[in-house]
Amino acid sequence: MIYELLRPINNELITYIDGLQSQCIGKKVTFFSGGSFENEGRYNIAIIGISDNRGNGEGVSIVDITKIRKAWYSLYPGNWGVNIIDLGDVVAGERLEDTYYLVKTLVADLVRQGVIPIFVGGSQDMTYAMYRAYDALEQSVNLVSIDAKLDLSKTEGDVANSYLTRIILEEPTNLFNFSNIGYQTYFNAQEEIDLIASLYFEAYRVGEISGNIKLAEPVLRDADIVSIDMTSVKSADSGNFEFFNPNGFDGREICALARYSGLSDRVSSFGIFNYNNNKNETLLIAQILWYFVEGVNYRSNEYPFVSKASYMKYIVPIEGYDDLIFYKSDISERWWIEASIETMDAERKVLLPCSYEDYELAISQVIPERWWRTIKKV
Repeated sequence: MIYELLRPINNELITYIDGLQSQCIGKKVTFFSGGSFENEGRYNIAIIGISDNRGNGEGVSIVDITKIRKAWYSLYPGNWGVNIIDLGDVVAGERLEDTYYLVKTLVADLVRQGVIPIFVGGSQDMTYAMYRAYDALEQSVNLVSIDAKLDLSKTEGDVANSYLTRIILEEPTNLFNFSNIGYQTYFNAQEEIDLIASLYFEAYRVGEISGNIKLAEPVLRDADIVSIDMTSVKSADSGNFEFFNPNGFDGREICALARYSGLSDRVSSFGIFNYNNNKNETLLIAQILWYFVEGVNYRSNEYPFVSKASYMKYIVPIEGYDDLIFYKSDISERWWIEASIETMDAERKVLLPCSYEDYELAISQVIPERWWRTIKKV
C-alpha cells in the first residue's frame, strides 16, 4: 500500500537515462514503476526523492530532484557489487505530518527488508520522520547530523531547525546518542551547545573535523541514521549562493564523511537534505551519493561483533579505575573500546567505536571522552 503512494521517475528522466553510455550508473539501476515492493534479497540500496520542503517555513515548497538524478546517473560506478533501486519520490502530503508518516513507514519497511533507504531533497526535519521509523523496529537509535546548526531552535514555525528538540522531548524516547558533526558556533546559542553537553551527546566544530577528518570515522561508525544538511558545505564548494555560507566543509570533506557513513556496518538509513532546486549543487550531491554507495560496497561486516579470533585485544591499566579493554580488527584495522552498561536486569558489555588515538590516550592515563559520555549517560 505505502509504495503505491510514491511517484515513479518521469518520462523525461527515463529518456535521458536511455541515452547514457552503457557503463553509467543509470544503466545499472532498477527503476520502480509503481505497485507493491518486496525485496526478497535483490537490492541493497533504495534511492528516494522527497519533494516536500515545508519544514523550512516557506509554505508548500516543492523540490524537484530530477537534476540531481541526471548528475548521479551519468556518473560511472566503482567496482561495486551492490544493487540499487530508484523508488521515485515522496510527494508532499496535504499536511507536513502526512509526509512524515510516509517517510517513517518507508524507512521501517525497507530496513526490515534489508534495504538502506537514501533520501534526497526536502527540508532536514525529515530526519525526525526517519528517526520515528525505528519505533516500529523496536531499537534504540544513534543519530548523526552533519550540520552547521544543532537544530534546537525555539523559533515558532522553524521546523527544520528545531526537529532535534522534538526528537529529544517526544515519547517514546528511543534516542540513545546524538552527534553533530560540523557545527559553527556563531549559528548556535550557547544554551543549545550547553544542552548537548549536559545530555552527554557529542558535537564537533567544523574546524575540528576539517583539521582531522578521521575524527569523524568512529562517530559515523556508531550511527544508525546519518543526516546531511547541505548548508553545512561552504557556498564556494556547494554552489549554493542563494543561502550564502562562506564557511563549512569543502567538497572533498563532505564526500569523505559520506564514505565513512557508507562504510559503517551499522548505518541503516541516510539522508541528504536542504537542496533548494539549485542547479549548482547537483553535481556535489551526486558525488556525495557516489561516495556513500562506495562505502556500502566496501563494508567489512564487523557489526554486530564477529568472532573474537578476528580481533587483537589490548588491556590498558588505568590508575584508580578498572582496566580499559580495546579491540583492533585484523580485517579493517579499526578500533573499539569496551564499556559496561547497567540495565534494569543486569550489567552488559558494549563495544564503542573509537580510534587509535583513543588507545594512545589511554596508555597516557587519559580516559577517552566517548567512553566517559557513554558511562555517564546510563
